[in-house]
Amino acid sequence: MDCTLIGAPLQIGAGQLGCEMGPSALRIAGLRTALEELGHTVKDIGNLSPRAFDAMPHPNKAVHHLGETVAWVEALSAAAYDNSKNGMPIFLGGDHAISAGTVPGLARRAAEFGRPLFVLWLDAHTDFHSLDTTASGNLHGTPVAYYTGQPGFAGYFPELAHAVPTENVCMIGIRSVDTAEQAAIRKTGITVHDMRVIDEHGVAVLVRTFIEKVRAANGLLHVSFDVDFLEPDIAPAVGTTVPGGATFREAHLIMEMLHDSGFVSSLDIVELNPFLDERGKTAKLLVDLVASLMGKRVMDRPTVAG
Repeated sequence: MDCTLIGAPLQIGAGQLGCEMGPSALRIAGLRTALEELGHTVKDIGNLSPRAFDAMPHPNKAVHHLGETVAWVEALSAAAYDNSKNGMPIFLGGDHAISAGTVPGLARRAAEFGRPLFVLWLDAHTDFHSLDTTASGNLHGTPVAYYTGQPGFAGYFPELAHAVPTENVCMIGIRSVDTAEQAAIRKTGITVHDMRVIDEHGVAVLVRTFIEKVRAANGLLHVSFDVDFLEPDIAPAVGTTVPGGATFREAHLIMEMLHDSGFVSSLDIVELNPFLDERGKTAKLLVDLVASLMGKRVMDRPTVAG
């Protein structure tokens, strides 16, 4: 597959600084080499930059960096559209606000292909606030509400040409949801699998069910992977750690199943904050997980001497 690495060092959507270094950490951890060793062709176009922007006030005084975020959304949407015509764009975040740009651009491309876009959201959070409901003002908590066309963004974020239908979104790993998000998300068709569902049923049946839904619609599948989806013990480099996340084995199983499906057409990797990492531990794990998504199997992994 032809893969394009696209850095998106956006960190103003989050509350803690450091994830702007995420793209560099993933590159240093060997992402390009890992993909090339699997036989993929890799092009790295470097890091995006937003256009010049003005401050953009909002009635919700908690909202911050709105003008800058909107400029990033525009840049990311254009990059997602341009780089998804031929091959697979892999976006290296940055905080999860990048998905407010990547997903609309991918949805536009999918519409041109005549195929619906589906989103697998691997995250501890639903990120389903609007500009009106966010109490923190951190806009990494808004992308899903935006790209599914929920109210509260008109006049600020770009108008959506192709909103993703809520029934095309599946969230796995959820374990931290605000009251306002709960109320809003219950009115939608989004599938939400929290950690209790994973404990009761296992990740395989949840992923398999969603893949079958994508298959039935001949859809394209975008995977948006937040570091806090993982258990903090194995992935400490995130500013929003939530205990009880996915294990090493669960995460690799999900990635291998996604690869086997053949439907994954794009990827976000977000919220990696190398300032909080332990000797690159999280960055290396993310590279290994992306390799699983792109075809690396258990039998390909070298045995590590004890």
